Amino acid sequence: MVYLQPTPVRIWHWIHALSIVTLCVTGVQIRFPEVVNLFGSYRAAVTLHNVAGIVVALSMVYWILYYVVISHAIGRIYFPTGDEVRHGLIRQAIFYAFNYFRGKPNPFHATPENKFNALQKTAYLVIMLVFMPLVIVTGFLLLDIQPLRNMLFLLGGIKLIDGLHFFTACCLCAFTFFHFYLTTLGPTPFSEIRTMWTGWEKEEEPEESEPSTAK
Repeated sequence: MVYLQPTPVRIWHWIHALSIVTLCVTGVQIRFPEVVNLFGSYRAAVTLHNVAGIVVALSMVYWILYYVVISHAIGRIYFPTGDEVRHGLIRQAIFYAFNYFRGKPNPFHATPENKFNALQKTAYLVIMLVFMPLVIVTGFLLLDIQPLRNMLFLLGGIKLIDGLHFFTACCLCAFTFFHFYLTTLGPTPFSEIRTMWTGWEKEEEPEESEPSTAK
C-alpha cells in the first residue's frame, strides 16, 4: 500500500469537486430556466451558484498555497517533462483508448513523488492554470458588484464576458464527466475514488514469469 494522497489534498479535492458539481447544476438552471427547475426559484439557483463560485475561488487559493508555499511540489506534480510530452502522452492515450479494453497493464504507475501520468499532467495544467482562473475572473465580473462594473464594460461588455464564462464553464463541465470516467479505469471501478477518500493506493504487483524448463 502506498500513501498517495495526503489529507490536505483530499479535503481540498472533495470540497472543490462538490462546488464544481454545484456550479454545473445551478448553471444549467440559470442558463435554461424555462426547461430546468431544480432549486425552486431562479433567484435561489443564482444565490447557490454565486456561493459555490466563491468557494471554488477560495479553494483555488488554498490549492496554490499548498502546492507552491507548503509542499513546493507544483512543478514536479503538475508540469510534464519533455520526455513525458514526447512519449508519455501518446502512450497513455493509446492505453485509455485501446489497451485498457484489451486487458493491458497501465504503462504508468503512480508514486507519491510522481502522481500523474503525462496526459493527466497536461489536462490538469490547462484546467487549473487556464480554465479555472478564467471562469473565476469572469464569474466575479458577472456578480453585479458596483466597483467591477466599469471593468466589465472595459473588457468588452456583459455579452462578451458572459459568453466567455459560459464557454469555460462548458469545458469544465465536460472535463468533470471525463475525469469521473477515467477514475473508473483503475484495477477496479472504484479503486481510484477509494484512494482519494482514504489516501492509500494498492500498488500493482508485477506478474511473475514462469520458470523456464531446462533441457
